[in-house]
Amino acid sequence: MQTGKVNPSHTLAKTGITNAKHIHYNLNEPALIEAAIRNGEGKLGLGGAFLATTGKHTGRSPKDKYVVREASVEHAIWWENNQPMDEAAFNRLRDDMLAHTNDATLYVQDLFGGADPAYRLNVRVVTELAWHGLFIRHLLRRPERAELEGFVPGFTIINCPSFKADPARHGCRSDTVIAVSFEQKLILIGGTAYAGENKKSVFGLLNYLLPEQGVMPMHCSANHAPGAPDDAAVFFGLSGTGKTTLSADPARVLIGDDEHGWADTGTFNFEGGCYAKTINLSAEAEPEIHATTHKFGTVIENMVYDPDTLELDFEDDSITPNMRCAYPLHYISNASRTARGGVPRHVIMLTCDAFGVLPPIARLTPAQAMYHFLSGFTSKVPGTEGGVTEPQPTFSTCFGAPFMPRRPEVYGALLRDKIAANDVQCWLVNTGWTGGAAGKGGSRMPIRATRALLSAALSGDLAKGAFRTDANFGFDVPREVAGVEAKLLTPRATWADPEAYDRQAAKLVAMFAENFAQYAEHVGDDVMAIAVNAA
Repeated sequence: MQTGKVNPSHTLAKTGITNAKHIHYNLNEPALIEAAIRNGEGKLGLGGAFLATTGKHTGRSPKDKYVVREASVEHAIWWENNQPMDEAAFNRLRDDMLAHTNDATLYVQDLFGGADPAYRLNVRVVTELAWHGLFIRHLLRRPERAELEGFVPGFTIINCPSFKADPARHGCRSDTVIAVSFEQKLILIGGTAYAGENKKSVFGLLNYLLPEQGVMPMHCSANHAPGAPDDAAVFFGLSGTGKTTLSADPARVLIGDDEHGWADTGTFNFEGGCYAKTINLSAEAEPEIHATTHKFGTVIENMVYDPDTLELDFEDDSITPNMRCAYPLHYISNASRTARGGVPRHVIMLTCDAFGVLPPIARLTPAQAMYHFLSGFTSKVPGTEGGVTEPQPTFSTCFGAPFMPRRPEVYGALLRDKIAANDVQCWLVNTGWTGGAAGKGGSRMPIRATRALLSAALSGDLAKGAFRTDANFGFDVPREVAGVEAKLLTPRATWADPEAYDRQAAKLVAMFAENFAQYAEHVGDDVMAIAVNAA
C-alpha cells in the first residue's frame, strides 16, 4: 500500500525496497504527527509540539560511523578521521537492512539539501519512525508539491532504528551503524533513534561533494544586514562559544544557524530549520527559540516534562544535557525567506578561551584565518566535566571535524582563497575569560562588550581604527573601541599579575603549536609561518 505524492518513476522499488507493507510518501506535518501518535512514538505536547525520546542514544554515535572504502573516493577521504568499511561488508549490511523492511511501514521524505538551486542535493530520507520524517522535514529544504512529481533522489538515507547490525557480518563495532557509500549514493543508519544522525549525514555528504564545485561547506551560522543580503557575515564556533546567540541578532536577518555553503555567487543555508539545544533555555534570554517549544510540529527531543500538565522542564538534564528542539526556520521572525545572502563581508571565528589569554577581538589575515580555522580552538571550563579542574584546550579542525570527509587542508585552503579573493574581513572573537583563567580569578567576557565589538566590526567602523600587533599570536588587536573599556582590549593589563599572564600565554601558544604540527606537510609556507612565529 502506497500513499502520498511521489515521482512514479522513482519509488522505493528503485532502491530495492519491494515488500514493505505500507509506504507513505511526503506526508505533511499534521499527517506525520497523527501517524507518530497512532504508532505510540511519542505524545502531543503544548501548542502541538511533538514530545519524543530516543532511548539509549541521546546524541551522535561517532565511533559507529563509517565510510565505504571505494576506488572513486579512496584518494580523497581523510581516513585518519573517518573509519573505513569494506565494500563487501556494506553490501551485506545493505541487503540485510532491505530485508528488514519487508512488511514494515515506512515514511519517505523527498527533500533538498541546500537553498541554492545551483548546488542543492536531492535527498530521499526513508524512516521507520514517523517523527523522524517530521524532524528531517523541518531540518532540510522542502520542495513545492509540484516539484515532487519530478523529484529524482541524488542520495538516499535508510534509517531503521529497530535494525541491529552484526559486527562480525557487517564489519562494524556494535549493533549501531551509520555507513555511507558514495558510489551507491546510499547511507544506512541502524540501531539508533537519535534524529540528529539524519541531519549530520546530509551535512557530511555536502562536505564531500561541494568542494569539487568550488563551494566551501561550513559548520557555521550566518546573517545579513536588513534589506542588504550582500552585507553577509558567517559565524564559526564550537558548542558554548555563542554562535547561535550572537548570530541571532534581532538587528540583522538570520540566514541560518548551523550549516552553510559559500559559493562564488554568495552564501546559502543547507537547511530549512533549526536544531537548538534546550538545556537552560529561557524566555528572557532566548525568547524566539523558547517560543518554538510550544509551536505546532516542533519536535521536542529527550526533554523531561510534567506528565499531567505537559510543561517542559528546561533544567532537568536527567535524560541528557543534549536535549533539543527541531523546528522550521520560519518560526524565527527575523529569518530570511530565501535562506541566501551575498558573499560574506565578514568571517567571525568564535572561541571560548578559558585560559584568559586571547583578546576579545582580533583581526586576521587570510593566512592567519586558515591557521585558526584549522586549529578550531575553544576550551573546556573547570566543573563542566568530571575531572576537569583547570582549563583544557579543545581543537576541532574547521570547527567541525566529525563531519569532514576530506582532509582539513582542503577546507582551510578554500576558506583562505575565498577570503583573499573577495577582500573579506576576518575576526577572531573570544567570548571566554578575561582577567585570569576560569576558576583562577578570571571573569567571563562581558556580553555587552562582545556585542559592541561585533557591531563595530560588522559596520566597518572597527577596521578604520588603530591596531597593535599581539605579541603571542601576531594578529592585530584594536587599541580602542567606543563603548568598550580600553583595558579589556589588552588581556595582560586585566590580570593582577602580568607575569602570570605571560606564563599562561606561553602555555597556550605551545598548545596551539603542538596541535598544528599535524598540518605541517599539508599547508603552504604562509600558513606555517603563522605557526612558527606563534611558537
